[in-house]
Amino acid sequence: MKLIRVGAAVLNQTPLDWDGNAARIREAIAAARDAEVSILCLPELCITGYGCEDAFHAPGTQEMALGLLADLVPETRGMMVSFGLPLLFQGSLYNTACLAADGKVLGFVGKQNLAGEGIHYEPRWFKPWPEGVRVSHHVETVEEALPLGDLIFEIGGVRIGYEICEDAWVADRPGGKLARHGVDMILNPSASHFAFGKHEIRKRFVTEGSRAFNVGYVYANLLGNEAGRAIYDGDAMIAQAGKLLVTGPRFSYADWHITHAVVDIDLIRMSRARTASYRPTISMDRKETVAAVFEFPQLKPRREEMSHPAWEASPSIKEEEFTRAESLALFDYLRKSRSQGFVVSLSGGADSTSVSYLVARLVSFAASEIGREGLLKKLAHIRGLETAKDNKQIVLRLLSCVYQSTRNSGDVTRNAARSVAEALGAEYFEFDVDRVVEDYKSLVTRGIGRELDWKTDDLALQNVQARARAPGVWMLANIRGALLLSTSNRSEAAVGYATMDGDTSGGLAPIAGIDKAFLRRWLRWCEKQGPEGVGPLSELAVVNEQAPTAELRPPSSKQTDEDDLMPYELLDAIERAAIRDKQSPREILLVMQAEFPQHSREKLISWIERFFRLWSRNQWKRERYAPSFHLDDENLDPKTWCRFPILSGGYERELAELRACKNGE
Repeated sequence: MKLIRVGAAVLNQTPLDWDGNAARIREAIAAARDAEVSILCLPELCITGYGCEDAFHAPGTQEMALGLLADLVPETRGMMVSFGLPLLFQGSLYNTACLAADGKVLGFVGKQNLAGEGIHYEPRWFKPWPEGVRVSHHVETVEEALPLGDLIFEIGGVRIGYEICEDAWVADRPGGKLARHGVDMILNPSASHFAFGKHEIRKRFVTEGSRAFNVGYVYANLLGNEAGRAIYDGDAMIAQAGKLLVTGPRFSYADWHITHAVVDIDLIRMSRARTASYRPTISMDRKETVAAVFEFPQLKPRREEMSHPAWEASPSIKEEEFTRAESLALFDYLRKSRSQGFVVSLSGGADSTSVSYLVARLVSFAASEIGREGLLKKLAHIRGLETAKDNKQIVLRLLSCVYQSTRNSGDVTRNAARSVAEALGAEYFEFDVDRVVEDYKSLVTRGIGRELDWKTDDLALQNVQARARAPGVWMLANIRGALLLSTSNRSEAAVGYATMDGDTSGGLAPIAGIDKAFLRRWLRWCEKQGPEGVGPLSELAVVNEQAPTAELRPPSSKQTDEDDLMPYELLDAIERAAIRDKQSPREILLVMQAEFPQHSREKLISWIERFFRLWSRNQWKRERYAPSFHLDDENLDPKTWCRFPILSGGYERELAELRACKNGE
């Protein structure tokens, strides 16, 4: 019985943070050694950080990465460790995994399938390594030339191969070829961004890969908000011959985490031998294998315990994942940007309440996992935070909420804002900006020589109120050295229902990737149930009972968002069909008639036309949004996911075909 303890290390790295990245790698290796791990897989590009963008093409990045690798390799005495770094070969850059054993580099494996969709732009920086190609490559930090390419390692009698992140997501996975060459273990170092439901997909390809290829499979992902937009959940999984042995915790606030398990190499090989469909590649040529001597420690069989937090099995898994992903991303953004806290213009509505609630949750989640002292240590750059004696005092120091009123504001939203801020423990201010608004109106009235009127100047009179609110919260953020959070959501971004330099003001837009309909459902869930370990927050009822409104027209107009636009559920359905699924207006009409039979055909046609016109006119707004977090394949961020021309034909012919449907054509 040949038993080997293998491990997956998840790391919260930062692009180009050489000292920090190296320190976390060293700590993870030391912890793995203490756990008697013999083979440790670190995440993809863990030395440089995955999100270096065009800095990958800087010669200094390559040089620093190789220098850091040379410093880290001695840490591998008595074990094997897989590092991730870019490698320059013959004028091309490759995304590689470097396997080191017992203090020596054995070789570099090149990634064969590059992620080039949506949020990923790997082909911009890297070239795919061709299947079956192996070369010798000399790097300055090592005396002898080293193997580079599509490699298999045979170390201490155990054969090891790689699927690097995207390699496992394609139809023709490298694992099939590795299996035919009798590989015992596949390592998968990954930088796989979080998206709703993605954990289950990874679990399937790890487990199925281990079964179909008859191998042990080790998967190690990045953790946290690494570079600003992408969130990594820190997935770690180890499987053997179709059985998931262990998974690691997700959305951790720790710098790193080690997940490990014992795999039975003999059991893997006998499983392969019993598989009638297995067709090995028999060759006398051993050039494809990198061999090294290694002595594995003797292990005794033991039962591996696999436990999951209760929230992982929750029927409200999307709500749980959203809360934890956003809170961790805000926490990392706060500490990595060295900001002194957050400022939110709290209107008393769903969007600003959601953002404020998420800030408070990062405190409760972090304190629950790493303790108050651990939380304060990670945020030690924030002045005065060290005196906080409990979670509410930490929230008070981190979060400032400002309700900004005009003559069109009502007591309902004012009371809701105050109630939410007090329930969360935030610092609360009220600014009356009505005089500022009236001064701007007087200034323009004198300039154009006529009075402004709601009948002729509706949009301008609404927007000036939203813009008048920006300077005060920006000033407060500047005084505090804090990060101003924009509160716009994806539904507003789709149709431009936001005021540039007004409610879109901020350095970060944490909910710009989430639709309004889900936010409202999530807030009701937070009110009634709440995240596991936190519980409900009944004070959210004062927000959830309201119809969403911008409160920019006089109260007599009884303005609501859905009257201005259309029902949010419908808006989001049209957006998904038009933008995600790329359907034409006429196709969307058929879909909407089936999904929303309560609305007339004529009304649906008018709403669909409104959506396409507003979408086409407002790409410039989406281009100007503050950075947002990526959460699913419905993101509208033109910098990472959804590109559209700023100037376009506006779907004129398509909309003419839609209007013809009114007459049954």
